[in-house]
Amino acid sequence: MKAFNDLADFSNEEIQALIDLAKHLDSNPEPEALKGKVLSLLFLSPSLRTLASFQAAMTRLGGGSFVISPEMSIHGIESRPGIVMDGAAAEHIREAIPVIASYGDAIGIRAFAERKDIASDMEEREFRALTELIDTPYINMESAMNHPCQSLADWKTMDDLNIPANNGKFVLSWAYHPRPLPLAVPAATLHMAAMRGMHVTVVQPEGFELPEAIMRKAAAAAESSGGSITETDQRREAMEGAQVIYAKSWSSTRHYGDKLNDEKLREQHLDWCVDEDWFEPAKDDCRFMHCLPVRRGVVVADEILDGPRSIVIPQARNRMLAQMAILHKMLGH
Repeated sequence: MKAFNDLADFSNEEIQALIDLAKHLDSNPEPEALKGKVLSLLFLSPSLRTLASFQAAMTRLGGGSFVISPEMSIHGIESRPGIVMDGAAAEHIREAIPVIASYGDAIGIRAFAERKDIASDMEEREFRALTELIDTPYINMESAMNHPCQSLADWKTMDDLNIPANNGKFVLSWAYHPRPLPLAVPAATLHMAAMRGMHVTVVQPEGFELPEAIMRKAAAAAESSGGSITETDQRREAMEGAQVIYAKSWSSTRHYGDKLNDEKLREQHLDWCVDEDWFEPAKDDCRFMHCLPVRRGVVVADEILDGPRSIVIPQARNRMLAQMAILHKMLGH
């Protein structure tokens, strides 16, 4: 495996093989599988679970890792192309990335969307510019419009709990957050659930519709797998018969990059906080998912996070296990 960039690059059979490998490594540890291997981790945007889970995954497989982020450089790292470097930064990303990659057998890169121009972010221009600088295997640890490691872990989490794939009802819901957030997780989650063959409903207030290209990609995956995609602004209708609700906030696509107007729009929807009332039309055992971190009392009520519906902790642990499988496949002998 030369790259783990998008679940769409893999067949359902290949994804299932990775999930099976993750389960195997959990119950049958291989502490020397990656002995002598090194994973370079470049974080151009912050993380808790992604950082810790990748380091734990490499350690459990007998390898090592190191972490680089811009604030760790005493020189400062410049990322803008064509810039005259007469400011504070003394090092450019075009030199930094090939050097960092050369120290490892593979590299993980995390770089959030700039959220200025939706066309640029949709095309993943920044992330592609970074990966074009290297020739080592790489892992997308979150880009402008994708988070495949999270999605692989989420797929495994639903498999572990026997949540149906084909004919399962999955709701991806926008939730209130005081700041505009990237589209990577909702885009990747929608595609993952569609690929899994689920009947997926995206529910969001007006103005927060997902981009048409993201919906088309998910619809194509659903058609291939026997699932379906619908979109609505009616919460009760969306939750009818649901087996999973995955809550996540994202930027207004109507006011993308316009922080002031995005804020005005989202402040009208403070009530989009998942509580027990949301589950009334759902299946009795409907589960709550979120990629974390999550704001209690803002995105979701304490009673949900602390109750039996929540599976956010197994989700988070599965990040490590799913990434162990990816690393084993990419770097194993």
